Amino acid sequence: MSKNQKKVWITGASSGIGKAVAEKFAAEGWRVAISARRKEILDDMAKNHNISSYPLDVIDEENCKITFQKIISELTGVDLCIFCSGTYDPKKEKEIDVKQSKFIMDVNYFGVLNCVKAVEKHFKDKKEGHISIVSSIAGYRGLPNSSGYGPSKAALNNFAESIYFDFKKYNVRVSVISPGFIKTPLTDKNDFPMPFLRSVKFAAEKIYTGVTKSNSFEIHFPKQFTFIMKILKILPNWLYLKIIKKGMQTIGR
Repeated sequence: MSKNQKKVWITGASSGIGKAVAEKFAAEGWRVAISARRKEILDDMAKNHNISSYPLDVIDEENCKITFQKIISELTGVDLCIFCSGTYDPKKEKEIDVKQSKFIMDVNYFGVLNCVKAVEKHFKDKKEGHISIVSSIAGYRGLPNSSGYGPSKAALNNFAESIYFDFKKYNVRVSVISPGFIKTPLTDKNDFPMPFLRSVKFAAEKIYTGVTKSNSFEIHFPKQFTFIMKILKILPNWLYLKIIKKGMQTIGR
């Protein structure tokens, strides 16, 4: 590892977007610390000399702190964190499932909080760096059959906006990543049409460019879809709900 090599910590790195992003950063010459629950997958990925495995369940607040301290000790610091951990089960979203919703919030929202808290002092003391949080366009506004996942992503958006101001005082950048439909093991469970579906490689390219070559707060893609969702986001409630209802009727849901 060279002295000037950039270092990134990526959670949720054992599959989907997180895995593709980890591989992209490693290919670009970054030193990549990867975390997820599935140790065997992480260890296999770590055969790449630029990748190191740090198994972690982000629900465990104390272990998030311990893991990050191990990372900065072994890598002598971190420049960027990309928090990708997330879960979703569309079969359990058709009705309100309190237990499932609590689990989704634990992973998607509190898991990110645990990781941000773990890195807070490092970045504020360093007075530079970047924390990027993977959210979703599902967090823009309420969507049908998304009583657990959507609110968890809406909470992340609000959280990212909130800590943006706090970290900016320390010259630390905070950004939020809002993908549209990306083909992953999670979205493979969906039983409805997914407009503008893109690959994880496409997502990884957009994320890499967004966090390394721009200063935008939000990195969103694919633009053809996210611009539509952004227009819907600013509509008055009565019109938004009418449009979504009509859309659901069109696809027979």
